[in-house]
Amino acid sequence: MKSKQAVESLSALASEPRLALYRLLVKRGPMGFTPSELSERLDIPGPTLSFHLKELVRAELLAFRREGRNLYYSPNFARMRSLVGFLTENCCILSEDTCDESCAENCQPVLVTSRS
Repeated sequence: MKSKQAVESLSALASEPRLALYRLLVKRGPMGFTPSELSERLDIPGPTLSFHLKELVRAELLAFRREGRNLYYSPNFARMRSLVGFLTENCCILSEDTCDESCAENCQPVLVTSRS
């Protein structure tokens, strides 16, 4: 992941409703939710939800699929892992010591190849 992509992803999540939306979709997993299910669960009006979904899709944090007449939104787990990997890939490299217990388990870079 490049810095510009990380900024886009983090910017898309820098909104309380979008973060709540994303976290709910992560809990649901690949099955995803329809916009009407999301609107009901999060108590967000349809037009507002549509705006938030569009921003998360634009940042490639969400994917969607059509089943019949319904759209289902789900997290793009590869993008999420790539973002986490980007944020932790150089953990402790400037430290004079090795990572201590508080960060050692989080310092393992997540290697994800990007098709972008």
